[in-house]
Amino acid sequence: MRGEGVRCWDSEGREYLDCVSGTFNLILGHNHPEVMAAVREQTEELVFASSSFQTGPTNDVMRQLVALAPPGLTRVNLRSSGGSTANEGAIKIAQHHTGRRDVIVPFRGQVGQTMATASLAGHSRMRAPFPLWLPGAVHVPDPYCYRCFYREEPTTCGMLCVERIDDFITHASSGSVACLLIEPISGVGGNIVPPPGYFAELRRFCDERGIVLIFDEAQTGFGRTGTMFAAEQFGVSPHMMTLSKGMTGSGLPLAAILTEERMAGWDRSLHGFTYGGHTLSAAAAVKTLEIIQRPGFLENVRASGAVLLDRLTALRDDHPVIGEARGLGLMLGVELVEPDGGKAVARTHALHRALHSRGLLTRVSEHGQGNVIELRPPLILSPDEAHLIADRFGAALESLEAAA
Repeated sequence: MRGEGVRCWDSEGREYLDCVSGTFNLILGHNHPEVMAAVREQTEELVFASSSFQTGPTNDVMRQLVALAPPGLTRVNLRSSGGSTANEGAIKIAQHHTGRRDVIVPFRGQVGQTMATASLAGHSRMRAPFPLWLPGAVHVPDPYCYRCFYREEPTTCGMLCVERIDDFITHASSGSVACLLIEPISGVGGNIVPPPGYFAELRRFCDERGIVLIFDEAQTGFGRTGTMFAAEQFGVSPHMMTLSKGMTGSGLPLAAILTEERMAGWDRSLHGFTYGGHTLSAAAAVKTLEIIQRPGFLENVRASGAVLLDRLTALRDDHPVIGEARGLGLMLGVELVEPDGGKAVARTHALHRALHSRGLLTRVSEHGQGNVIELRPPLILSPDEAHLIADRFGAALESLEAAA
């Protein structure tokens, strides 16, 4: 098998358009030549250094992250190597800072895969196989307007999905809430895009109650939504932000926790991992951040994303199985529904297989249990390639209807 750019080939030489960027992490596509060159160059100087020492690449990454981050996020913890442990570290920092315990997580929230983060995840199936899991999660309805928990409409709901969090704190928490951790756009949970004003109201809610607001931008960060971070799309700065996946542009592991200055100063030994801040990964991240900031890069993400979303939305006219196509930039999802509006899980899996047979690599939401086709192609996707994806998507839908 091999990959190059937005394409990859299987062991038999068949070509695919990678619409999920590896595992949403190859934001510059497979084997980006400049990133690979930066990694090779770093191998000639220093492959690994203990986190007890500073290196040029890690320092460069931290400086760039602070320069690019939403206002107020001035401190960087680079001692994690993946999103799960970055989220876990952010929670620990919030608990240490506030002296409180509980963590608010939206329904369908994907916090991570460690025992601690799986205990907090917004779906019970992540905990069901295990006899022991950690307490402290307070799960609240997410801003899923297409299937509103309160059966309201966005224009008239009064933002109940924020207002009613107080009820969950009063009746379902320990009374000691440290933080609220949320993906600006849910990834695994179905590509849910909150309505306008949601995050401004959520920030106000947290500020009034002394709750630390954490944005998990593992999937949304580094240009995925058409801006450097999704926080920019919603005009709200969190108190803390976690980053991973696309940071290195290459598949090398690296993660970061960004915090406000007031949360600095804890004992660094409370959260650190052997391969956190890995020197090679940091070298890849330095080059990746440089590439993303080049003129026209984010404009291309927005342009290609607009083409793809428009084309997918237009497919609804001829294919009522599509309930909604939604997303920002190149973070898109297509929700499939039954004639009565229910979740078309079986049809989603059939479409997933049909897309694969037509050379499109996609994923199904909720770790393969949901009814949303996830599309996260590399950010170097061109508008012409976006049209090609939409053409194949339409052909896959037609093949399923013809077989029905």
